[in-house]
Parts: sequence; C-alpha cells; structure tokens
Amino acid sequence: MSQAEHRAIRLNQTGGPEVLELHTVATPEPGAGEIRVRHAAIGLNFIDIYQRDGLYPLTFPTGLGLEAAGVVEAVGDGVTRFAPGDRVAYANGPVGAYADTHVVPADRAVTVPQDVDLTTAAAALLKGMTAEMLLRRVFHVQQGHVVLAHAAAGGVGLILTQWAKALGATVIGTVGDEAKAELALANGCDHVILYDREDVAARVREITDGQGVEVVYDSVGAATLEASLASLKRRGMLVSFGNASGPVPPIAPLRLSRGGSLYLTRPTLFDYVATVEELDASAKALFDVIRSGEVKVRIGQTFPLERVADAHRALQGRATTGSTLLIP
Repeated sequence: MSQAEHRAIRLNQTGGPEVLELHTVATPEPGAGEIRVRHAAIGLNFIDIYQRDGLYPLTFPTGLGLEAAGVVEAVGDGVTRFAPGDRVAYANGPVGAYADTHVVPADRAVTVPQDVDLTTAAAALLKGMTAEMLLRRVFHVQQGHVVLAHAAAGGVGLILTQWAKALGATVIGTVGDEAKAELALANGCDHVILYDREDVAARVREITDGQGVEVVYDSVGAATLEASLASLKRRGMLVSFGNASGPVPPIAPLRLSRGGSLYLTRPTLFDYVATVEELDASAKALFDVIRSGEVKVRIGQTFPLERVADAHRALQGRATTGSTLLIP
C-alpha cells in the first residue's frame, strides 16, 4: 500500500455487522477549510450501529464512524486553526472515521492537550461531550440532586456517573450483571440496580424515600421508557438520548401530565456543539475534568480496524464495558 492509499471501512447497504468491508482506497487531500488526520485510535459508538442498520439514514456507498484522535497530516487552504503535527480529535463527523486517515472540517476538530493521550481522547470525546451536554446544559445537575443513569457501566455511563458525582449528585445506575454493578459502584454510582432482576422504578422509590429522581438519563430506549417515567419525581425530566433496545414509541402528552407534570427531551450532541465556540467549550470542560482526575476514562476493549464487525457485535450485544476503540 502506497502513501497515496489507506485502509477504510466501507458499506454499500444497511444491515448487520457483515456489511462492513475493509477496502484500500485513495488517500484524499484536504480541501479548503479541511484537515487530514492520521488516526491513532478510533472511537466506537452506538450511533455507528444506528447508522449501519438504517435507523439513522446514510447515503450509500459510505464510510462509517464519527470519532477519532490522531495527528494532523495535511491542511487545506485557509486553515489557521491547526498545522501539520498538531494532536487533534473529532467526534461529530463527517462519517468515515473507520479508516487509517480521514479528512474533516478544521472547525469540527479540537486540540488534544499534551497531558491527555490520544487513545483517551478517542475513547472520551463523543461520549464525554455527550455527558457534558447532559449534565451541564440539557439538565443542570447540582449539589443535592438525585439522578438515575441507565447503562451505567457503558461508555457514556461511566463518564456521566463520575461527573455527576463530582457535581454533588447522588447517582443511581442500572446495569445488566454483577460485574457491571461492581464497575458502576467504582465509578460514581452510590446505588446500582440490576434491571433484569429488579423493578427499577420500585427500587428508585425505595432509595429516594418515595420521592423519585430529578432527572433520568436513558440511552436504552424502548425497554426502559416506562421505568424511567415512573422513577421521576414531580416535574422531573426524562432525557432520552439513545435507542440501544430500540426506538422509544410515541408518548401521549397526557402521560407526562399524569406522571407529575414531567418533562421529556430528546437531545442530540450535534445541536449542542453547533458552533466552534460551543465545540471548544464542551471539549475543554471534558478535558479539564479528565485532567483533574474527577473523571477517569475506561477503555474496556480494543479491536484492530479489520475486526470492526466483531466490535459491532460486542457493542450491540451489550458485551462491552466502558469505551471501545478500533486501532488502525
């Protein structure tokens, strides 16, 4: 393979992990306002699965992946934000991060501080900026709040629970097994509920002396909707931000009224980092909390790029903990 070529995952249709194919493709030059990044590590996220299986539509043929960290290899005309050799990460596209290199708009990448390694940046940026959005802007978690986080041992979950704890909240997490329960308890959770064995809402009421929680962070979707709503205190907020078990079905507004004048929101990170200023502020908050030691990023498993299908199967089958990385 020459320097003018690189490896990239491509797909021609929606489907299961088997539609992900490794190809050797021409390495593009960055256009005006763009940079080319040589990847050190690539982040794997549930949004990749939603795009692969068609829940979030893509135009085919296409690459996949929104998040990676590495070193700037080349810059296009007009780029002053970065120079070749800079350490950068990006987490909101365009799709195509599952590759040795990728061309992205300069204003969608952020500088990685020297004391944060590139694998940590790739493992943390999308999940960590999601956690920052959820905790600091979608719902402003404060000292004394009680929060419920589903999938507490997952990539977003482990960052979110540690950060929520650092903000002074009491944190309840749901997990699927004992090993994940131990992990969650070691990463910010004050209480853990095994969702397959316990009535989540009943346990939440027990833990909170019948009050419920101020906010539920729910990335699971259809399977947890009712438990999430039933866990909220009066005027509480359900933040639905994922569909791991399938999309949430339509909800009648009266369901929110009858549950105690509840709030429901379905945020996406891209609307919270829409400007360069918002992107830089979110990334800075994340890197600062990592550097402080209040949030430790757990890389639960890594896969070589050519085993991306196995990585997808593991993530989709809830067989992962923490962040999952592809290594070029």
